[in-house]
Amino acid sequence: MNTTRIGLIGAGGVAARHARVLSGLPEVQVSGVTDVVPEAAERLAGQHGARTYDTVGDLLADGPDAVYVCVPPFAHGDAERAVLAAGLPMFVEKPIAINHGIATEIAALVDAGKALTAVGHHWRYLPVVEKARQVLDGRPIRLITGSWLDKVPPVAWWPIGGRSGGPVVEQAAHVLDLARHLAGEVDEVFAYGNGTPPPVDGADVDGATTAVLRFASGAVGNLAATCVLGWKQRAGLEVYADGLALALTETELVIRDGERTETVTCDPADGHVAVDQAFVRAVRGEGDDIRVPYAEALRTHELALAVAQSAAEGRVVTPGVARA
Repeated sequence: MNTTRIGLIGAGGVAARHARVLSGLPEVQVSGVTDVVPEAAERLAGQHGARTYDTVGDLLADGPDAVYVCVPPFAHGDAERAVLAAGLPMFVEKPIAINHGIATEIAALVDAGKALTAVGHHWRYLPVVEKARQVLDGRPIRLITGSWLDKVPPVAWWPIGGRSGGPVVEQAAHVLDLARHLAGEVDEVFAYGNGTPPPVDGADVDGATTAVLRFASGAVGNLAATCVLGWKQRAGLEVYADGLALALTETELVIRDGERTETVTCDPADGHVAVDQAFVRAVRGEGDDIRVPYAEALRTHELALAVAQSAAEGRVVTPGVARA
């Protein structure tokens, strides 16, 4: 088997995580890294025996087999255009943009080129998520509640809405993606932001957001998100069907079905490995287990944007119509 060479655009924390996973897969090499901060690229490349490149164009010219785009939310666009123009498979970290326009443009380019893509909604690969889907099979969801209760991550762009898209787009999108995965599409959202930023210098995003969701299936739901804590309190979903209650996080699934309660645990790292492994196998033509291609990620992004727009404008918003 030939070694699969992977180029990385971006050298931050999420790129470092992918690099560690990829380097641990058989016959996979992180071949090159580029970043707007050369020192970051050199550091990450040095840890994995990779080359550094001054520009995205230089990295692509060296002929990797696939490329990971791991840039901050505000920086999406140019990198994806370049990778798609080169005709290469592309893995994009979420959120895929901070707005609707860039995301839909890239989605159209992906579709036109029939490009192989994946987006980093790794929760879909967790064994507890698969177990939840099995338990829910044939039992319509009536209510779904999601939460992401956390701190402000230690990166300068995160608490600035024009750089991150805000906590719902940047963080709680994982929970919204799982809600879609389990309960289907959302027809309408109505959200409130508290209008007070978290206690971080320069912050202009809401420190807390709450939203009501109406699903096409008839289910209803809500989302609670905050970034004012000094720790990660909780991120996950509670799902209710007739006579059934599920509590789902990255680390466990608690199932209560009448008098019976079952707890299933898992390692969050399982999702990190599985999402990269599935992409590499697809690049090699060995498998077809990409669970969130770009078009699917766009639908989750549109839902997150709808929540953000509703909170900003104080009105009901239909996902896909949002222009936040």
